[in-house]
Amino acid sequence: MSMTSFGRFMKIQRIKKNEVMGDTAKLLGVTIPYISAVENGKRNVPEEWLPKLIKHYELTNDEQEELKKAVEEMKTQVRITLNNATSYQRQVVFQLERSFDNLDEETANEIMKLLNLKEDK
Repeated sequence: MSMTSFGRFMKIQRIKKNEVMGDTAKLLGVTIPYISAVENGKRNVPEEWLPKLIKHYELTNDEQEELKKAVEEMKTQVRITLNNATSYQRQVVFQLERSFDNLDEETANEIMKLLNLKEDK
């Protein structure tokens, strides 16, 4: 399996600090195989890692954004809490879930445009 953008990002940060994967594992309180699985996309990046990585590697704002984007790109699962969702919002989420595997690029782009328009308001 090829290295993910998160894996490449982490490798660069370790090189800058003269560290190895074992140092990262120690920092995060996990094993080297677990770090490897995350960097290779076999596991999601735990959310609690981000503040530790940002602080330890003294990431600039741009690097923090790059890290967050890399983490988002490699997620294999998404959790949506529907506790406060309206009935219609629930329908939208479930329709997206049912349709997701057949979603083409053009339709995905249109959905993104609609969602970005809503954020800008």
